[in-house]
Amino acid sequence: MTRECYAEAYTRGYDHTVRFLRSRGITADFARDAAQAAWTRGWERISQLRFEHTVCTWVNSIALNLYRRGVRREARFEALGEFSGGQEIDLAAIEMRRVLSRCSSQNRQLLEAHLKGFTTQEIAHDHGVSQTAIRLRLLRARRDASRHFV
Repeated sequence: MTRECYAEAYTRGYDHTVRFLRSRGITADFARDAAQAAWTRGWERISQLRFEHTVCTWVNSIALNLYRRGVRREARFEALGEFSGGQEIDLAAIEMRRVLSRCSSQNRQLLEAHLKGFTTQEIAHDHGVSQTAIRLRLLRARRDASRHFV
């Protein structure tokens, strides 16, 4: 695609890209910015365009991907809520103790070792069996524990 053809496609397609993004619920300001960035990115990667007649669709997908990437990036930097500052009870630990207390001693030992971060290889070495055997025993132990979790 030549520069002139891409410039022509830009003048025809920029507003389409903005409307496309707006139809996805994106604010007008961000849609214009994302559309501009997408058309620029398209120009930078024009060699990747396979069919000239699909340039607008191609740029629209670039714009949508830019928007999604931006949303993911912003989600990582959300402000944390206010904390009360007091000590809270760790209900998960209490619940885990309750579930483990109802398991058989063999399953409890296996699950506790796994919860402490020991690998299946380490547990297998301690028990003198293969890693596959430990994986199967852990599977059965988790199933047994889940029966008590209500």
